[in-house]
Amino acid sequence: MYDVLIVGGGPAGLSAAMLLGRCMRKVALFDSGEYRNSYSHAMNGFITRDGTPPQEFLRLGREDLEKYEVEFKHKRIVKLAKEGELFRACDEEDQVYLSRKVLLATGLKDRWPQLPGAEPFYGTSIHHCPYCDGFESRNKPLAAYGKNRDAIGLSLSLKTWSSDVMLFTDGTHRLTREDRELLGRNKVQINTAAIERLEGEEGHLQRIVLRNGHVEHRQALFFSTGSDQHSDLARQLQCDFTSKGVVRTYKHQQTNVPGLYVAGDAARDMQLVIVAAAEGTKAAVAINMELQKEFRL
Repeated sequence: MYDVLIVGGGPAGLSAAMLLGRCMRKVALFDSGEYRNSYSHAMNGFITRDGTPPQEFLRLGREDLEKYEVEFKHKRIVKLAKEGELFRACDEEDQVYLSRKVLLATGLKDRWPQLPGAEPFYGTSIHHCPYCDGFESRNKPLAAYGKNRDAIGLSLSLKTWSSDVMLFTDGTHRLTREDRELLGRNKVQINTAAIERLEGEEGHLQRIVLRNGHVEHRQALFFSTGSDQHSDLARQLQCDFTSKGVVRTYKHQQTNVPGLYVAGDAARDMQLVIVAAAEGTKAAVAINMELQKEFRL
């Protein structure tokens, strides 16, 4: 029997595990080894860890847990149910774990643009978050990619980092007159032609080749193609979701399911590593306070 099961070994899960370990709770942390930023070469925007490779950040986080009573398990939880006041989790080897509380920190997975030639550039010159990677692409000719109207906001945001931004809708033609006027006022170029392939060298994007034979010279591409829940555990427990596909949580990361908390990208629109870590800590405090009340005579 555990006090808390934490599913997800990224920043939110690690931060929660550390604080709960410091509260002397019996904790099991499950890590499937799959991470949203697996393509990234550096984790940016985290104070004292700016530019740290993601794998190094995870190693340091696990090292921090060694002095606490936290069981780290390289396993995937595939089933999760609530039985009375307890949670029953099952891993891929059918081993069962019982716990009083559960924190899901399972994150999201991005729908990377499936463009011919794109894969070598993932994480080096193709990114999803300008707050994470825009600075490294500053003052370069940038592409904002998203079909229909999906990347309008992204293209305008990228003007913070470069004066040369081109919006690519990849053969779709849903921009309204108002959209075009807004983009024009902000000097965002528009290209609606279908993309044939991406070209470059040593992980660095150089050219976007269009099916009409034209070539656009771009040195980085940011995309807005959506994301999905990395795990279906929240759905198994019938959690409420927002219209944007993330788990609906309340002030202290609690969900509509009593005893179940969700922290990190799976529950928020502001998807930054430092925010995920903070939410993990916030959830851990709330979980410990709830356990304190339950054990109080």
